[in-house]
Amino acid sequence: MQRVKALIVRHSFQTLRFLSHQRCFSAQPNYAPYHDFQDQVLVEGRAKSRAAILNRPFALNSLTTSMASRLKKLYESWEENPDIGFVILKGNGRAFCSGVDAVALYHLLNEGKVEDCKRFLETLYKFVYLQGTYLKPHVAILDGITMGCGGGISLPGMFHLVTDKTVFAHPEAQLGFHPDSGASFYLSRLPGYLGECLALTGEKLNGVEMIACGLATHYCLNARLSWVKECLGNMMNDDPTVIESSLAQYGDLVYPDRSSILHRIETIDKCFCHDTIEEIIDSLENEAAGAYDDWCRTVLRKMKEASPLSLNVTLRSIREGRFQSLDQCLAREYRMSLAAISKQVSNDFSEGVRARLVDKDFAPKWDPPRVEEVSKDMVEYYFTPLGELEPELLLPTALREPYI
Repeated sequence: MQRVKALIVRHSFQTLRFLSHQRCFSAQPNYAPYHDFQDQVLVEGRAKSRAAILNRPFALNSLTTSMASRLKKLYESWEENPDIGFVILKGNGRAFCSGVDAVALYHLLNEGKVEDCKRFLETLYKFVYLQGTYLKPHVAILDGITMGCGGGISLPGMFHLVTDKTVFAHPEAQLGFHPDSGASFYLSRLPGYLGECLALTGEKLNGVEMIACGLATHYCLNARLSWVKECLGNMMNDDPTVIESSLAQYGDLVYPDRSSILHRIETIDKCFCHDTIEEIIDSLENEAAGAYDDWCRTVLRKMKEASPLSLNVTLRSIREGRFQSLDQCLAREYRMSLAAISKQVSNDFSEGVRARLVDKDFAPKWDPPRVEEVSKDMVEYYFTPLGELEPELLLPTALREPYI
Protein backbone atom coordinates (compact mmCIF):
# COMPACT_ATOMS: atom_id res chain seq x y z
CA MET A 1 0.00 0.00 0.00
CA GLN A 2 1.42 3.31 -1.01
CA ARG A 3 1.74 5.92 1.64
CA VAL A 4 -0.81 8.70 1.63
CA LYS A 5 0.64 11.67 -0.18
CA ALA A 6 -0.20 15.32 -0.11
CA LEU A 7 -2.47 16.07 -2.97
CA ILE A 8 -2.88 19.29 -4.86
CA VAL A 9 -6.59 19.77 -5.07
CA ARG A 10 -6.77 19.89 -8.82
CA HIS A 11 -7.97 16.62 -10.27
CA SER A 12 -9.30 15.96 -13.73
CA PHE A 13 -12.88 14.85 -13.73
CA GLN A 14 -11.99 11.97 -16.03
CA THR A 15 -9.84 10.23 -13.41
CA LEU A 16 -12.03 11.00 -10.44
CA ARG A 17 -15.51 10.42 -11.81
CA PHE A 18 -17.06 8.41 -9.01
CA LEU A 19 -13.79 7.13 -7.62
CA SER A 20 -12.51 5.61 -10.82
CA HIS A 21 -14.66 7.23 -13.40
CA GLN A 22 -17.28 7.27 -8.93
CA ARG A 23 -28.11 6.53 4.79
CA CYS A 24 -27.00 6.99 7.53
CA PHE A 25 -29.19 8.46 9.80
CA SER A 26 -29.65 11.86 11.24
CA ALA A 27 -28.80 12.22 14.88
CA GLN A 28 -31.53 14.82 15.15
CA PRO A 29 -35.14 14.36 16.23
CA ASN A 30 -37.95 14.80 13.75
CA TYR A 31 -38.66 18.47 14.11
CA ALA A 32 -42.03 19.85 13.06
CA PRO A 33 -42.13 19.80 9.27
CA TYR A 34 -42.53 22.84 7.10
CA HIS A 35 -46.10 23.45 5.96
CA ASP A 36 -44.87 23.69 2.37
CA PHE A 37 -42.84 20.62 1.41
CA GLN A 38 -41.22 22.59 -1.39
CA ASP A 39 -39.48 24.71 1.23
CA GLN A 40 -37.47 21.64 2.26
CA VAL A 41 -35.68 21.69 -1.11
CA LEU A 42 -35.18 25.18 -2.48
CA VAL A 43 -34.24 26.00 -6.06
CA GLU A 44 -31.77 28.63 -7.15
CA GLY A 45 -31.79 29.48 -10.82
CA ARG A 46 -28.94 31.02 -12.80
CA ALA A 47 -28.51 31.59 -16.52
CA LYS A 48 -26.82 28.27 -17.25
CA SER A 49 -27.37 26.25 -14.05
CA ARG A 50 -29.82 25.23 -11.36
CA ALA A 51 -29.05 24.55 -7.70
CA ALA A 52 -31.05 22.32 -5.37
CA ILE A 53 -30.65 23.42 -1.75
CA LEU A 54 -31.49 21.05 1.10
CA ASN A 55 -33.34 23.24 3.57
CA ARG A 56 -33.95 21.53 6.91
CA PRO A 57 -31.06 23.18 8.77
CA PHE A 58 -32.46 22.56 12.24
CA ALA A 59 -32.60 18.82 11.44
CA LEU A 60 -29.15 18.91 9.79
CA ASN A 61 -30.87 18.55 6.41
CA SER A 62 -31.88 14.97 7.15
CA LEU A 63 -33.76 13.57 4.18
CA THR A 64 -37.51 12.97 4.15
CA THR A 65 -39.70 11.20 1.61
CA SER A 66 -40.96 14.48 0.18
CA MET A 67 -37.39 15.79 -0.17
CA ALA A 68 -36.20 12.69 -2.03
CA SER A 69 -39.24 12.82 -4.31
CA ARG A 70 -38.77 16.51 -5.05
CA LEU A 71 -35.06 16.06 -5.79
CA LYS A 72 -35.81 13.26 -8.24
CA LYS A 73 -38.46 15.28 -10.06
CA LEU A 74 -36.27 18.39 -10.23
CA TYR A 75 -33.27 16.50 -11.59
CA GLU A 76 -35.38 14.74 -14.21
CA SER A 77 -36.85 18.03 -15.43
CA TRP A 78 -33.46 19.79 -15.42
CA GLU A 79 -31.85 17.02 -17.42
CA GLU A 80 -34.50 17.42 -20.13
CA ASN A 81 -34.23 21.23 -20.21
CA PRO A 82 -31.75 22.25 -22.95
CA ASP A 83 -31.24 25.68 -21.36
CA ILE A 84 -29.74 24.16 -18.20
CA GLY A 85 -26.09 23.21 -18.60
CA PHE A 86 -25.17 21.85 -15.18
CA VAL A 87 -26.63 21.22 -11.73
CA ILE A 88 -25.47 22.02 -8.18
CA LEU A 89 -26.51 20.38 -4.92
CA LYS A 90 -25.83 22.02 -1.54
CA GLY A 91 -27.28 22.38 1.95
CA ASN A 92 -28.33 25.24 4.18
CA GLY A 93 -26.78 25.54 7.63
CA ARG A 94 -23.93 23.54 9.17
CA ALA A 95 -24.76 20.30 7.37
CA PHE A 96 -24.87 19.19 3.77
CA CYS A 97 -27.04 16.18 4.65
CA SER A 98 -26.86 14.13 7.84
CA GLY A 99 -28.64 11.15 6.33
CA VAL A 100 -32.27 10.10 6.31
CA ASP A 101 -34.70 11.18 8.99
CA ALA A 102 -34.38 7.92 10.92
CA VAL A 103 -36.72 9.05 13.68
CA ALA A 104 -39.48 9.61 11.13
CA LEU A 105 -38.94 6.09 9.77
CA TYR A 106 -38.94 4.73 13.33
CA HIS A 107 -42.36 6.25 14.00
CA LEU A 108 -43.73 5.03 10.67
CA LEU A 109 -42.66 1.47 11.52
CA ASN A 110 -44.19 1.71 14.99
CA GLU A 111 -47.44 2.85 13.38
CA GLY A 112 -47.37 -0.11 11.01
CA LYS A 113 -46.77 2.06 7.93
CA VAL A 114 -44.17 -0.21 6.39
CA GLU A 115 -45.29 0.63 2.85
CA ASP A 116 -44.47 4.30 3.46
CA CYS A 117 -40.95 3.29 4.48
CA LYS A 118 -40.59 1.14 1.36
CA ARG A 119 -41.75 4.03 -0.80
CA PHE A 120 -39.12 6.29 0.74
CA LEU A 121 -36.33 3.75 0.16
CA GLU A 122 -37.41 3.16 -3.44
CA THR A 123 -37.54 6.89 -4.19
CA LEU A 124 -34.17 7.52 -2.53
CA TYR A 125 -32.36 4.71 -4.33
CA LYS A 126 -33.84 5.71 -7.69
CA PHE A 127 -32.59 9.25 -7.14
CA VAL A 128 -29.11 7.93 -6.31
CA TYR A 129 -29.12 5.98 -9.58
CA LEU A 130 -30.29 9.07 -11.46
CA GLN A 131 -27.44 10.99 -9.86
CA GLY A 132 -24.93 8.31 -10.81
CA THR A 133 -26.01 8.25 -14.46
CA TYR A 134 -26.77 11.94 -14.88
CA LEU A 135 -26.15 13.28 -18.38
CA LYS A 136 -25.09 16.76 -17.30
CA PRO A 137 -22.19 17.92 -15.12
CA HIS A 138 -23.05 17.88 -11.43
CA VAL A 139 -21.38 19.70 -8.55
CA ALA A 140 -22.11 18.62 -4.96
CA ILE A 141 -20.87 21.02 -2.29
CA LEU A 142 -20.30 18.93 0.85
CA ASP A 143 -19.76 21.76 3.31
CA GLY A 144 -20.42 20.47 6.82
CA ILE A 145 -21.89 17.21 8.13
CA THR A 146 -22.23 14.58 5.41
CA MET A 147 -23.38 11.22 6.71
CA GLY A 148 -25.08 8.13 5.36
CA CYS A 149 -27.26 8.90 2.37
CA GLY A 150 -25.67 12.35 2.30
CA GLY A 151 -22.85 10.51 0.53
CA GLY A 152 -25.25 8.54 -1.66
CA ILE A 153 -27.02 11.61 -3.04
CA SER A 154 -23.75 13.40 -3.86
CA LEU A 155 -20.78 11.12 -4.54
CA PRO A 156 -22.19 9.42 -7.66
CA GLY A 157 -22.09 12.78 -9.48
CA MET A 158 -19.21 14.27 -11.45
CA PHE A 159 -17.68 16.73 -8.95
CA HIS A 160 -17.62 16.60 -5.14
CA LEU A 161 -16.31 19.73 -3.43
CA VAL A 162 -15.35 19.45 0.25
CA THR A 163 -14.15 22.05 2.74
CA ASP A 164 -12.42 22.35 6.09
CA LYS A 165 -15.90 22.04 7.66
CA THR A 166 -16.72 18.70 6.04
CA VAL A 167 -17.33 15.70 8.31
CA PHE A 168 -18.06 12.43 6.49
CA ALA A 169 -19.14 9.19 8.17
CA HIS A 170 -21.27 6.06 7.84
CA PRO A 171 -22.49 5.21 11.36
CA GLU A 172 -25.38 2.97 10.28
CA ALA A 173 -24.09 -0.21 11.96
CA GLN A 174 -24.24 1.61 15.30
CA LEU A 175 -27.95 2.16 14.58
CA GLY A 176 -28.73 -1.43 13.66
CA PHE A 177 -28.73 -0.77 9.90
CA HIS A 178 -26.18 -0.91 7.08
CA PRO A 179 -24.52 1.68 4.80
CA ASP A 180 -26.88 2.03 1.85
CA SER A 181 -27.83 4.48 -0.94
CA GLY A 182 -24.91 3.17 -3.00
CA ALA A 183 -22.42 3.15 -0.12
CA SER A 184 -21.40 -0.45 -0.84
CA PHE A 185 -20.35 0.76 -4.29
CA TYR A 186 -18.15 3.71 -3.38
CA LEU A 187 -16.83 2.47 -0.01
CA SER A 188 -15.73 -0.83 -1.55
CA ARG A 189 -13.60 1.08 -4.06
CA LEU A 190 -11.53 2.95 -1.49
CA PRO A 191 -7.85 2.06 -1.05
CA GLY A 192 -7.20 -1.28 0.62
CA TYR A 193 -9.73 -2.13 3.32
CA LEU A 194 -10.50 1.46 4.29
CA GLY A 195 -14.10 1.00 3.14
CA GLU A 196 -14.65 -1.90 5.54
CA CYS A 197 -13.14 0.14 8.36
CA LEU A 198 -15.38 3.16 7.76
CA ALA A 199 -18.51 1.03 7.33
CA LEU A 200 -17.98 -1.14 10.41
CA THR A 201 -16.75 1.52 12.84
CA GLY A 202 -18.45 4.75 11.77
CA GLU A 203 -15.05 6.50 11.80
CA LYS A 204 -15.12 10.04 10.44
CA LEU A 205 -13.18 11.59 7.57
CA ASN A 206 -12.53 15.29 7.12
CA GLY A 207 -12.37 17.09 3.79
CA VAL A 208 -8.62 16.65 3.35
CA GLU A 209 -8.93 12.92 4.00
CA MET A 210 -11.77 12.64 1.49
CA ILE A 211 -9.52 14.22 -1.15
CA ALA A 212 -6.60 11.96 -0.24
CA CYS A 213 -8.57 8.71 -0.50
CA GLY A 214 -10.48 9.71 -3.64
CA LEU A 215 -13.96 10.36 -2.24
CA ALA A 216 -13.83 14.03 -3.21
CA THR A 217 -12.59 15.79 -6.33
CA HIS A 218 -11.98 19.33 -5.03
CA TYR A 219 -11.20 21.08 -1.77
CA CYS A 220 -11.46 24.69 -0.68
CA LEU A 221 -11.61 26.54 2.59
CA ASN A 222 -15.06 27.35 3.89
CA ALA A 223 -14.05 31.01 3.94
CA ARG A 224 -13.68 30.92 0.14
CA LEU A 225 -16.86 28.99 -0.53
CA SER A 226 -18.92 32.07 -1.32
CA TRP A 227 -16.46 32.88 -4.13
CA VAL A 228 -16.83 29.36 -5.54
CA LYS A 229 -20.62 29.59 -5.47
CA GLU A 230 -20.57 32.97 -7.13
CA CYS A 231 -18.17 31.74 -9.80
CA LEU A 232 -20.41 28.75 -10.55
CA GLY A 233 -23.50 30.94 -10.60
CA ASN A 234 -21.98 33.29 -13.14
CA MET A 235 -20.73 30.57 -15.47
CA MET A 236 -22.15 30.51 -18.98
CA ASN A 237 -20.22 27.41 -20.05
CA ASP A 238 -21.26 23.86 -19.18
CA ASP A 239 -18.08 22.19 -20.47
CA PRO A 240 -16.95 19.84 -17.66
CA THR A 241 -13.31 20.85 -18.14
CA VAL A 242 -14.22 24.51 -17.64
CA ILE A 243 -16.24 23.68 -14.52
CA GLU A 244 -13.34 21.59 -13.23
CA SER A 245 -10.90 24.46 -13.78
CA SER A 246 -13.22 26.91 -12.04
CA LEU A 247 -13.42 24.66 -8.99
CA ALA A 248 -9.69 23.97 -9.00
CA GLN A 249 -8.65 27.63 -8.99
CA TYR A 250 -9.79 27.92 -5.36
CA GLY A 251 -7.94 24.77 -4.30
CA ASP A 252 -5.10 24.45 -1.81
CA LEU A 253 -2.17 22.15 -1.19
CA VAL A 254 -3.49 19.88 1.53
CA TYR A 255 -1.88 17.26 3.77
CA PRO A 256 -3.65 14.77 6.05
CA ASP A 257 -2.39 15.57 9.54
CA ARG A 258 -0.40 13.12 11.65
CA SER A 259 -3.47 11.87 13.51
CA SER A 260 -5.29 11.02 10.27
CA ILE A 261 -6.79 7.57 9.91
CA LEU A 262 -5.10 7.43 6.51
CA HIS A 263 -1.71 7.16 8.19
CA ARG A 264 -2.98 3.90 9.72
CA ILE A 265 -3.69 2.29 6.39
CA GLU A 266 -1.25 -0.58 7.04
CA THR A 267 -2.95 -1.39 10.35
CA ILE A 268 -6.37 -1.09 8.69
CA ASP A 269 -5.38 -3.48 5.92
CA LYS A 270 -3.91 -5.90 8.44
CA CYS A 271 -6.99 -5.93 10.68
CA PHE A 272 -9.91 -5.48 8.27
CA CYS A 273 -8.79 -7.88 5.53
CA HIS A 274 -10.29 -10.89 7.30
CA ASP A 275 -13.40 -12.75 6.20
CA THR A 276 -15.41 -12.60 9.42
CA ILE A 277 -16.25 -10.04 12.07
CA GLU A 278 -14.81 -12.32 14.75
CA GLU A 279 -11.46 -12.41 12.98
CA ILE A 280 -11.44 -8.64 12.51
CA ILE A 281 -12.15 -8.07 16.20
CA ASP A 282 -9.47 -10.59 17.22
CA SER A 283 -6.95 -8.87 14.95
CA LEU A 284 -7.78 -5.44 16.41
CA GLU A 285 -7.47 -6.80 19.95
CA ASN A 286 -4.08 -8.30 19.18
CA GLU A 287 -2.94 -5.05 17.58
CA ALA A 288 -4.18 -3.00 20.54
CA ALA A 289 -2.46 -5.27 23.05
CA GLY A 290 0.82 -5.41 21.18
CA ALA A 291 1.18 -1.76 20.27
CA TYR A 292 -0.79 -0.18 23.09
CA ASP A 293 -2.69 1.62 20.35
CA ASP A 294 -5.48 3.92 21.56
CA TRP A 295 -6.94 4.09 18.06
CA CYS A 296 -7.41 0.32 17.94
CA ARG A 297 -9.11 0.39 21.31
CA THR A 298 -11.44 3.18 20.20
CA VAL A 299 -12.33 1.30 17.02
CA LEU A 300 -12.94 -1.88 19.02
CA ARG A 301 -15.28 -0.04 21.36
CA LYS A 302 -17.27 1.34 18.43
CA MET A 303 -17.61 -2.09 16.86
CA LYS A 304 -18.70 -3.65 20.14
CA GLU A 305 -21.34 -0.94 20.51
CA ALA A 306 -22.76 -1.73 17.07
CA SER A 307 -25.41 -4.29 16.21
CA PRO A 308 -23.68 -7.68 15.79
CA LEU A 309 -26.06 -8.59 12.97
CA SER A 310 -25.50 -5.26 11.23
CA LEU A 311 -21.73 -5.75 11.38
CA ASN A 312 -22.00 -9.09 9.61
CA VAL A 313 -24.45 -7.79 7.03
CA THR A 314 -22.34 -4.69 6.40
CA LEU A 315 -19.11 -6.63 5.90
CA ARG A 316 -20.70 -8.90 3.31
CA SER A 317 -22.30 -5.90 1.59
CA ILE A 318 -18.96 -4.10 1.13
CA ARG A 319 -17.26 -7.28 -0.09
CA GLU A 320 -19.97 -7.96 -2.67
CA GLY A 321 -19.99 -4.32 -3.74
CA ARG A 322 -16.42 -4.58 -5.01
CA PHE A 323 -17.60 -6.74 -7.90
CA GLN A 324 -20.91 -5.05 -8.67
CA SER A 325 -22.02 -2.02 -10.67
CA LEU A 326 -23.92 0.84 -9.07
CA ASP A 327 -27.33 -0.50 -10.09
CA GLN A 328 -26.49 -3.96 -8.72
CA CYS A 329 -25.38 -2.46 -5.41
CA LEU A 330 -28.56 -0.40 -5.11
CA ALA A 331 -30.78 -3.40 -5.93
CA ARG A 332 -29.04 -5.50 -3.29
CA GLU A 333 -29.12 -2.70 -0.71
CA TYR A 334 -32.85 -2.34 -1.33
CA ARG A 335 -33.35 -6.01 -0.43
CA MET A 336 -31.21 -5.56 2.65
CA SER A 337 -33.12 -2.46 3.74
CA LEU A 338 -36.48 -4.17 3.35
CA ALA A 339 -35.17 -7.06 5.44
CA ALA A 340 -34.09 -4.60 8.14
CA ILE A 341 -37.44 -2.82 8.37
CA SER A 342 -39.47 -6.04 8.09
CA LYS A 343 -38.25 -7.19 11.55
CA GLN A 344 -38.45 -10.79 10.33
CA VAL A 345 -34.96 -11.59 11.59
CA SER A 346 -34.28 -8.79 14.05
CA ASN A 347 -35.68 -5.54 15.40
CA ASP A 348 -32.22 -3.99 15.53
CA PHE A 349 -32.98 -0.96 13.36
CA SER A 350 -35.89 0.24 15.46
CA GLU A 351 -34.01 -0.63 18.63
CA GLY A 352 -30.92 1.26 17.51
CA VAL A 353 -32.90 4.38 16.64
CA ARG A 354 -34.79 4.16 19.92
CA ALA A 355 -31.63 3.87 22.00
CA ARG A 356 -29.58 6.53 20.22
CA LEU A 357 -32.04 9.02 18.81
CA VAL A 358 -35.37 8.70 20.63
CA ASP A 359 -34.92 7.67 24.27
CA LYS A 360 -31.19 8.37 24.08
CA ASP A 361 -30.31 5.86 26.80
CA PHE A 362 -27.51 4.57 24.51
CA ALA A 363 -28.19 1.04 25.72
CA PRO A 364 -29.62 -0.84 22.73
CA LYS A 365 -30.71 -4.43 23.30
CA TRP A 366 -29.42 -6.05 20.14
CA ASP A 367 -30.90 -9.28 18.84
CA PRO A 368 -28.79 -11.35 18.79
CA PRO A 369 -26.68 -9.63 21.45
CA ARG A 370 -23.29 -11.12 20.52
CA VAL A 371 -21.35 -11.55 17.31
CA GLU A 372 -20.91 -15.27 17.96
CA GLU A 373 -24.69 -15.73 17.98
CA VAL A 374 -25.24 -14.34 14.48
CA SER A 375 -26.01 -17.30 12.23
CA LYS A 376 -25.33 -17.63 8.51
CA ASP A 377 -29.06 -17.96 7.90
CA MET A 378 -29.72 -14.62 9.57
CA VAL A 379 -27.22 -12.87 7.32
CA GLU A 380 -28.37 -14.75 4.23
CA TYR A 381 -31.94 -13.48 4.72
CA TYR A 382 -30.76 -9.93 3.98
CA PHE A 383 -29.31 -10.97 0.62
CA THR A 384 -32.04 -13.30 -0.58
CA PRO A 385 -33.94 -12.11 -3.68
CA LEU A 386 -37.40 -10.80 -2.89
CA GLY A 387 -40.39 -13.07 -3.38
CA GLU A 388 -43.20 -12.84 -5.90
CA LEU A 389 -45.29 -10.59 -3.67
CA GLU A 390 -42.45 -8.12 -3.12
CA PRO A 391 -41.08 -6.53 -6.30
CA GLU A 392 -37.37 -5.88 -6.65
CA LEU A 393 -36.02 -2.36 -7.11
CA LEU A 394 -36.47 -1.58 -10.80
CA LEU A 395 -33.91 0.82 -12.25
CA PRO A 396 -33.88 2.10 -15.84
CA THR A 397 -30.62 0.35 -16.76
CA ALA A 398 -31.68 -0.06 -20.39
CA LEU A 399 -32.02 3.71 -20.74
CA ARG A 400 -29.28 4.84 -18.36
CA GLU A 401 -26.08 2.83 -18.49
CA PRO A 402 -24.67 2.08 -15.03
CA TYR A 403 -21.04 2.58 -14.15
CA ILE A 404 -18.89 -0.45 -13.39
